[in-house]
Amino acid sequence: MKRLLIVALLLTAASIRAQVPVDLKGFGKNGATVAVSKKTLTISWPAGKSRLAKMVLDLDNANPLFSSIQLGNAGALKEITAGLDPAFILTVGKRTLSPSSGGWDVFFDRVPRSPYQSYNVDFDKRNASVVTEGSRTVVRVSEVSAATFSGALEITLYNGSPLFNVAAVMSTERDSTAILYDAGLVSKKKVWDNIAWSDVNKNMQGVKPSRTDESVNLEVKYRTVIGENATGSLALFPAPHQYFYPLDEAFNLKFTWYGSNYMKMIPGFGIGIRQDPLGDKRYVPWFNAPPKTQQRLNFFCLLGPGKAAPVLEEVKQFTHGDSYAPLPGYKTMATHFHNEFTMNVALSGKPVPEKPEFVDVLKKTGLNIVKLAEFHGPGHPKGPDTSRLKELKALFDQTKRLSDKDFLLLPGEEANNFYGGHWLAFFPKPVYWVMSRKPEQPFVSNDPIYGRVYHVGDKAEMLKLLETENGLAWTAHARTKASTGFPDTYKEEAFFKSGTFLGAAWKAIPADLSIPTLSKRVLNLMDDMANWGLKKHVICEADIFTITNQNEMYAHLNVNYLQMDKLPTYAGGWQPVLDVISKGKFFVSTGEVLIPAFSVDGKGAGETLKLGATGNVNINMQLSWTFPMNFIEIVSGDGAKVYRNRVNLNKTQAFGKQTYNLPVNLSGKKWVRVEAWDAAANGAFTQMVWVE
Repeated sequence: MKRLLIVALLLTAASIRAQVPVDLKGFGKNGATVAVSKKTLTISWPAGKSRLAKMVLDLDNANPLFSSIQLGNAGALKEITAGLDPAFILTVGKRTLSPSSGGWDVFFDRVPRSPYQSYNVDFDKRNASVVTEGSRTVVRVSEVSAATFSGALEITLYNGSPLFNVAAVMSTERDSTAILYDAGLVSKKKVWDNIAWSDVNKNMQGVKPSRTDESVNLEVKYRTVIGENATGSLALFPAPHQYFYPLDEAFNLKFTWYGSNYMKMIPGFGIGIRQDPLGDKRYVPWFNAPPKTQQRLNFFCLLGPGKAAPVLEEVKQFTHGDSYAPLPGYKTMATHFHNEFTMNVALSGKPVPEKPEFVDVLKKTGLNIVKLAEFHGPGHPKGPDTSRLKELKALFDQTKRLSDKDFLLLPGEEANNFYGGHWLAFFPKPVYWVMSRKPEQPFVSNDPIYGRVYHVGDKAEMLKLLETENGLAWTAHARTKASTGFPDTYKEEAFFKSGTFLGAAWKAIPADLSIPTLSKRVLNLMDDMANWGLKKHVICEADIFTITNQNEMYAHLNVNYLQMDKLPTYAGGWQPVLDVISKGKFFVSTGEVLIPAFSVDGKGAGETLKLGATGNVNINMQLSWTFPMNFIEIVSGDGAKVYRNRVNLNKTQAFGKQTYNLPVNLSGKKWVRVEAWDAAANGAFTQMVWVE
């Protein structure tokens, strides 16, 4: 009798466990529907174009999670795929946290040179919940774990599109941790009819897979791999910028995969995304994973009713085909490229191509203006004069030759002398200058071949040169890399307070998957500089070396949208470009989020607003986007503290445009700016409006 009672209790416990409790208290009406039946959770959501998408989740640990994924019209749904499990591999390494290298803002870290280990992320379906968040529905299934990390699986469904996101959201208590992750969808039984992708030359490729196919790492364009069946296709891809930790090179490291037994760790046949732990084999910092932060190891999926090629075209729309969309009244500008065309090609004795590949790549990306950073290693910035002036002449000749009415290729250098740390110099015309001066040499002289030539011996003369030639300077990769501690160290210096010093440059360093934005390092500096009482601006920078069609360029790029109707000519000089930048008449974007208009009570970026007695103002901004938006953040400061007011945009759907009028009180504030970020951590930010 006692034995029977024990067996009954065990059976009852197993039955309760097998049912998996589903919490629906957070689910509300937003157009999606949810049904729970025994061990099955079914969610349907409006997928745009009068379509309906449906996902059937099996909460039994013995079965694949994605029992069925469907797309079609109500009453006529077609199953795109079935019997898939999400799969994640978490790779854990040791972060170098030296104050001299920036602490958690470090770039000069070589994580894979120290011991690291990869772990399968284990999945145990203990309980589930469904929550409505604006126009999206979030399913959370607990729990997932790997090494010292634990958390839950989150599936986010976006109304208005057959788009969803799958994320293992995990944290660790361990300090000094850096991570990578690989991920995908895997089946232990059925494989796709076809696996497809675009090669780096934009040609569609495909294979008829077999379960015996060992996994293959793919070099693709658009970061996407597609599973295709007779009833439709599923494209799998990462967040276009967030997934790519910062490197000096934008090499295509085969970021997707398909096949069986991936890394000899994931049984079954799958498709997915991946990282190369060795990166570009220079500095390889991976992702930060500070203790207790919720790291989102995630990927996106987009469903299509037909073949792979059409669904890839839909994926490409999220990044405008990996280019920067033209915007009336604006010109696009990217900065800080070390491709070293002058030394490596023009002066190398090699044939100089009529149309260099790097120019073609940058033009295809939708850039109107590109500022180089030549002689960063090669060349003779400090002389002798015969070498230095010849090199500058070659730089000026080539940039002039390669510019046209729609594209300005502009000379520039990462000077790294006199001021401290690394910084960029930018002049509105060709200027001959040498970064050294002997005691007997004059500051400026006339050369019979090159004309006016400057010799600069210290920071005072550097400032004088910038003032004389209307140049600009700014801190490169502030507070990290070789600029760790800058511009803070020289914030009281005359050259920094000068109008010739623009401010700093933003790039997504470091990478951290726990925040809903890209790197805050320079955005925080932007606020600090304003609270120091200085009217500085933040431009964005790419800071990469090789530029080829084969590279994964778009993931590592960013852009400045300059308020300009007309592109100046190279021959006439590009002073208008520097004027727009120095006045703050631009916004920065990763490309997916645009801010065509922004003002505070009629005052635009870079302008000064006189505050009324109440302190109440209205922020007017136009916003356009591709991925669904997450939020707008209004950032302001009073000279000591920074204030943030977040406006939730989770009701938005993919591919939208809207004008926002946001009332805010700026009493006691000295400046205000705005950021906007989407569901894939893509974003844009304005420059300051100053307040008196």
